[in-house]
Amino acid sequence: MNGIGIVGLGMASAPHVLAIRDLELAGRTRLIGGYSPSAERREAFSAKWQAPVFESLEAMLAAPGLDMVIVLTPPGAHLPVAEATAAARKHLLVEKPLEITLRRAEALVGMAARAGVTLGVVFQHRFRPAAQRLKQVVAAGELGRLLSCSATIRWWRDANYFSQPGRGMKARDGGGVLLTQAIHTLDLLLHLAGPVAQVAGFTRTSPLRAIDTEDIAAAALRFTSGAIGVLDATTVAEPGFPERIEIAGTGGSAMLVAERLELHLKGRGPEVLDRGLAGGGGADPMAFDHGPHRAMIAEMLDAIAEGRTPMNAGASGLPVQRLIEAVLRASDSGQVVRLAD
Repeated sequence: MNGIGIVGLGMASAPHVLAIRDLELAGRTRLIGGYSPSAERREAFSAKWQAPVFESLEAMLAAPGLDMVIVLTPPGAHLPVAEATAAARKHLLVEKPLEITLRRAEALVGMAARAGVTLGVVFQHRFRPAAQRLKQVVAAGELGRLLSCSATIRWWRDANYFSQPGRGMKARDGGGVLLTQAIHTLDLLLHLAGPVAQVAGFTRTSPLRAIDTEDIAAAALRFTSGAIGVLDATTVAEPGFPERIEIAGTGGSAMLVAERLELHLKGRGPEVLDRGLAGGGGADPMAFDHGPHRAMIAEMLDAIAEGRTPMNAGASGLPVQRLIEAVLRASDSGQVVRLAD
């Protein structure tokens, strides 16, 4: 049975542990243990989950039965942790964003490829049933030629969220609402609608919190397919609302609101797949079901066992970082930015 270790024992570890425990009951994997440089976090993790912890990364990587490591540290620490893990010949599942800059993210992807280990990125929204149904519809051409593709992320983060040292700062997180919160929905938009060719954008920091990253962003997008759309992202919309993706094509339209999908295909009646609207958009960023995490980890285990590329391969996490950096450049320059092919 494949064994999984977790590096980084903050709030993001909970859905991963719950997912691993479900898969453990199914005989798919087991939790080897966790590591954090913080003794306090190690103690809290061990007490909450009744799981082993390690006092060093090296000790965890040497643990018998370890096959894959889930990296949940702040983004700027992903690359060194991944390098040590790959050197130990362990597979990697890395939290979004892959790293704090596109260049570092590309370096991480290249490093894993050279080491011959499987690298996945934590974009669990791709594994939501409603998102998977919409992906199936788009891939089958049922929406026809895509014409309009937009994303809206109007979330809220309170003072308690930003009370953690460094949160919302470039040194720790690499970016603000785009890289830290909206990235999930933006990745899903690209996963569904394909790459973006041109961007015009605006970003700013509100007076609500003392951070050096943007918490309000807007952009106009031109996709390589010819479709156009808009991005509206913020964490100042109290109390927070479900994120939304809207796609219209020559064959119909779709609206995906958190885990609720509404499809209107020409010549057919409406189709609704409703898994709820909770998505972590409010003050509690962890207010979501861990089912998509379970499906994502299961996909990684299957890909490793079958020697294939996972659906959430690390390289597939690069386009969204490329788009985010383009939005920021467009805002800084006041010009339309053309993304590289």
